[in-house]
Amino acid sequence: MIRLLWALSVRTRYFLRRYMPTNILLDAIRTRRGLKWGIPAMLLAAPYLMAASCCSNLASDGGPGWLNLLVLLFVWNAMKFIVMGPISLALLMRVRGREAIALRAGTRARLVPFRRE
Repeated sequence: MIRLLWALSVRTRYFLRRYMPTNILLDAIRTRRGLKWGIPAMLLAAPYLMAASCCSNLASDGGPGWLNLLVLLFVWNAMKFIVMGPISLALLMRVRGREAIALRAGTRARLVPFRRE
């Protein structure tokens, strides 16, 4: 039973990571070229929060109950983008630091003459 639940959760995670637009965008932001877009991507949280507010108002004014699921989905997606901004900034600082260290190490290696023995 546990094996079946584990397999189901793995396949669900794979499907969501592969085909959901927000996850595709967040995966693109996590690449080296995409890290600079983490902070601007935080602005995408605003439309999600606005949509969550609209759906919440519709549901509370007598709309269908399934709108509450959309509210949860919109808030979840907004939180993903809000959290990704600072994380991408930290990752970018770490990558730039490593690149600077590698550049200095490479420069030092070029400055030291090659000695034949």
